[in-house]
Amino acid sequence: MRILLVGASGTLGGAVRSALAERGHEVIGVGRSGGDLVADVTDPEAVARLYAEAGPLDAVAVAAGHAVFRPLGELSTADYASTLHGKALSQIELVRQGARHVAPTGSFTLVSGILTDEPIRAGAAASAANGAIEAFVRAAAIELPPQRINVVSPTVFEESLPAYAPFFPGMEAVPVARAATAYVRSVEGAQTGQVYRVR
Repeated sequence: MRILLVGASGTLGGAVRSALAERGHEVIGVGRSGGDLVADVTDPEAVARLYAEAGPLDAVAVAAGHAVFRPLGELSTADYASTLHGKALSQIELVRQGARHVAPTGSFTLVSGILTDEPIRAGAAASAANGAIEAFVRAAAIELPPQRINVVSPTVFEESLPAYAPFFPGMEAVPVARAATAYVRSVEGAQTGQVYRVR
């Protein structure tokens, strides 16, 4: 398969790229500042250019998203807008435009996160964006067939603990390779409208 992978250079994206490539897929990595293709997917015009450059695709996978983390009382309207745009609307736009560029039996794999179900202090905006993505995936799965759409919802990664452990007290971390396996399941499997929780 030819798979467009957004966020391919990050911790999760790198693991997903390796897992898919090891299974014989052609992975086209997309980053904001580097990669096989460069695009800011928060810009709808950049998304249109991205699909034009990428050519025919069998799947699109997203392994990145921006969120603002601040205590609830300090979050501004701009912070919520930035998070919803960077984490939710950008992924929705990739699907909205991508449906015309992905094979009829192709798929989309989006990313949310544990904060949908297990909120943390200063994470209200991220929780809202994650919940929006999961709701969108369930709704889009009704209208996209025969194309499929799923979302991977991972917890914090062992590889990220040095930077993020203080924000996830008492939560068990998992190896990022486990989340990458969920992407393989979404891309190669037959299910749609699923939330693959990696805990």
